[in-house]
Amino acid sequence: MRIKSKVLIIAGSDSSGGAGIQSDIKTVSALGSYAMTAITAVTSQNTTGVLSIYSVPPSEISKQIEFTSKDIRPDAIKIGMLSNTKVINTVLKSLKKIKVKKIIFDPVMIAKGGARLINKKSIKVLREKMIKKVTLITPNIPEAEILTEEKINSKEDMIKVGKKLLKIGARNVLIKGGHLNSKLMYDILLEKNKISVFKNKKIKSIHTHGTGCTLSSAIAAYYSCGKSLKKSCEKGIKYVNQAITYAPKYGKGYGPINHLNSINLKKKFR
Repeated sequence: MRIKSKVLIIAGSDSSGGAGIQSDIKTVSALGSYAMTAITAVTSQNTTGVLSIYSVPPSEISKQIEFTSKDIRPDAIKIGMLSNTKVINTVLKSLKKIKVKKIIFDPVMIAKGGARLINKKSIKVLREKMIKKVTLITPNIPEAEILTEEKINSKEDMIKVGKKLLKIGARNVLIKGGHLNSKLMYDILLEKNKISVFKNKKIKSIHTHGTGCTLSSAIAAYYSCGKSLKKSCEKGIKYVNQAITYAPKYGKGYGPINHLNSINLKKKFR
């Protein structure tokens, strides 16, 4: 496979390999792009929950971002877990220095098992600063509710909240509808003057650990190769659905998905 582009991932790690920077690297690599990283936090977790979180010192985060980008310039950036206000502000300063235009931000706030990964002060900074500096934010329903202080109970509510996020300052918003109580899966992309609804059959599975991280990384990979934002979202959603369908069913809790579902090995390597 020929490498098509370069993606810098700024996120926290997941020791179980299903979410966080581990899932990001797998996704970006599986889709044919080159993955670079800046680790913001180290977590001890598995499919049943998060045991501990250690935040990487902000100065080390900025070094990772800036020193890496100075040598290998990324075509796009994916941002995941930012655990506190110092980390958020550090990342913002580094983004200003490296001046990469294509940035996908997944506002990670709550782990799949329910553990809270960010405090209220940090959420305020995300809302007031970070979402204005990126190309696309990809909140799920609970995260969109936290950012807007609005409840979402329907597809119409998703659109309403998405419009509020645009009004707050987001440039583009993809609200993921996995938490909606419905037989169909709705993911809604709101651009300035356009709304796109991606409708798919909801896959019933507990093996969905890391789907949010994976989707934002897939979008970043496709977007970095020159595809439009809408097409990147569409293809990213399809990739995640396939990854859920072929999940390896590991772990005793919310198991990981299959990030390698897009790869076809030549016969001699099987």
